[in-house]
Amino acid sequence: MKELACCFLATGHPTEQDSAMVRSRQSNPIPAKKSYRSHRVIIPEAGIDVELKDPWLAAFLAWLVPGLGHLYQRRTGKGVLFFICILGTFFFGLYLGNGHVVYASLPHQQPYRWQYWCQVGVGLSALPALVQKERVASEDNFKEPIGGWGGIMAPPRDPYICNKFRISDRFESTDASGNVVVHPTELAMWNHNLPSRFELGTVYTMIAGLLNILVIYDAAAGPLAILPETKKKKNQGHSDLPENASEVPPATENQAKEANP
Repeated sequence: MKELACCFLATGHPTEQDSAMVRSRQSNPIPAKKSYRSHRVIIPEAGIDVELKDPWLAAFLAWLVPGLGHLYQRRTGKGVLFFICILGTFFFGLYLGNGHVVYASLPHQQPYRWQYWCQVGVGLSALPALVQKERVASEDNFKEPIGGWGGIMAPPRDPYICNKFRISDRFESTDASGNVVVHPTELAMWNHNLPSRFELGTVYTMIAGLLNILVIYDAAAGPLAILPETKKKKNQGHSDLPENASEVPPATENQAKEANP
């Protein structure tokens, strides 16, 4: 009727074509514009009501800096907790290993440093290892790592590159008895100088990276709630009737008499 009134106001009287157009619109209404639902997790039984905003952005921020995705979602308590615990674990492990336990190995030095794939889960804090690797990886344009030899997150010196650029490659250290020990590689020297701390620092940094994977999942999909069995059955609409006929309780004597008078 609204379209018909508009046509009347425009022309003074509605035509047959205008009336047909109005009837066509009434029989085939234009679908309403879709409204995009917000990414919200609501579990009343567990008292959970979380607005995830953009889950993909939250997941990326949670990888970049542990807890940042939760701060973006205004889940401040979790964000601060994850930031302190995960980065504290990571940097404590880095401290135990004198900054050497997080590094990306060179292709011709080691096939791969698989521990780094776990450590990089903490995001930005582990990325300087890639910068250090790129500085020393090129055989034609060699650069010393940031901080000089033995810089934080720098890969161990490669004997091949040391010989090519005439860099001293004598890896020496002193043992507990005061004797000088010559090591074949710098990695062997690190393990000698930090016998248990090197492995322990590696484990701490790996655990921090793996824990942040769970934090990323929580930022992207929301908290996980495990409901008790009774609540699950209520939510699924289970009835109290037995599933099998054999489980039906036998009829009482009075019910049997009423059924067969």
